[in-house]
Amino acid sequence: MLPPEGVLTRDLAEWLPRQRWFGGKDGPIDHLTIGTTTQLLTGDPALHHLVLDVHQNTTTDHYQLLLGTRHHLPDRLRHAEIGAPPEDGADGADGTRARLYDAVYDADLTRTLLDGLAAEASVGPLRFRRAGGAGIRTDLTSLPITTEQSNTSLLFGDDYICKLFRRLSSGVNLDLEVNLALTRAGCAHVPAVLGWIELEPRDGGDGEPVTLGLLSDYLRTGANGWSLAIASVRDWYAHTMPPGEDEWAELDASAAGGDFAAEAGRLGAATAEVHRALADAFGVTTVPADEVRAMAARMNAELTAACRAVPPLAPHAKALTGAFVDLAAQAAPLPVQRVHGDYHLGQVLRTESGWTLLDFEGEPARPPAERRALAHPLRDVAGMLRSFEYAARFLVTKAGAVPAESGRSLETRAHAWAARNRAAFCRGYASAGGADPAAHASLLRAFEFEKAVYEVRYEARNRPSWLPVPLRSLAHLTS
Repeated sequence: MLPPEGVLTRDLAEWLPRQRWFGGKDGPIDHLTIGTTTQLLTGDPALHHLVLDVHQNTTTDHYQLLLGTRHHLPDRLRHAEIGAPPEDGADGADGTRARLYDAVYDADLTRTLLDGLAAEASVGPLRFRRAGGAGIRTDLTSLPITTEQSNTSLLFGDDYICKLFRRLSSGVNLDLEVNLALTRAGCAHVPAVLGWIELEPRDGGDGEPVTLGLLSDYLRTGANGWSLAIASVRDWYAHTMPPGEDEWAELDASAAGGDFAAEAGRLGAATAEVHRALADAFGVTTVPADEVRAMAARMNAELTAACRAVPPLAPHAKALTGAFVDLAAQAAPLPVQRVHGDYHLGQVLRTESGWTLLDFEGEPARPPAERRALAHPLRDVAGMLRSFEYAARFLVTKAGAVPAESGRSLETRAHAWAARNRAAFCRGYASAGGADPAAHASLLRAFEFEKAVYEVRYEARNRPSWLPVPLRSLAHLTS
């Protein structure tokens, strides 16, 4: 049994801001209400599905929570407890009130999701959908992925990964829409979709259901692109360089043993192939030059707002504005299509058969309408180029992670690694039929600077310790 709603909402309002996936950390919660409550499993333990309506300033965001209740909370679940342990009451079998916790950490409860998907069940407003022809095992044990992310993913054995969208968007989630279309098209660079969970519209109208979760094949042999790149960077920083600061500018990052350039080239080719599959699945349209100029104006407006919010960005404003002005001056009709939208090394896996792309949700800090907007494919290319800049400088921000060298030497070394892998990625992308980045330099530069502005603001809000990473790369790119 759940506690009285007033107690529950109070505990949730205290617990939510401490969660990595909560997007409103830059302000207090004004009010929290429970939009829907659906019991998925009775007994002890029990499982409830909640949609939380979080009111902050003038906006309301919706988050989903799998809420577990147990009268005796084992030590393995103490870290997931919500609220203080209850005082003795009268509503438990042993005279104590049930304890509440985030049930994604409880493998005894999460198997309920597989049961629902396999049976294509309906429970209250929740609908469990299975992709055509997919067989789903229900005897697998879940393990939550603990890496930092905006959602929560559960591994079920070595077979499936279930992504639960914490912050809900109206309608069908982009990640489901895109991955399902690519799965049906036979694209080899995405994990196959097996099923999904959705919530019927609250008002009972004809609106689209809200996507709650996505079940896909788990690529057990996959290695995360960010981890592979960081290993290469670490090897590069450990490589002994000849004496003499002047020699740095001419050195090639391939001198280190863990060279990543060949993989960067293959990743570029895979990216172009996915872009082509997206164009086939969703089509391509052309926007007029006026819309390109309006896009450049929006980029500049975001820069102005970001400089006010994050003053260390201001010294780079002139160079950034120059790129947006150049884009507007050279505006011409531009082909646009569905793209990834938040493309970086953390969104790709290297498997035995090649590179796989993940997470087609778009940038988490942007509103749903912007995430769904069509874009030129070079926007994704710019995102990956920014990711190479991140990887090259990430270790520099970690105490003791790199040799004790001068700041200038470290930055030169970082630039050498980033430049080599950026070039390899662009060559691979163009060789596989993607728009040649070299032939669209102004457009690519504007996209890259737009992404850098977004990064600076995102890090300032969510990961202040990472803020030096995008700022250091801008110091080089805008010089």
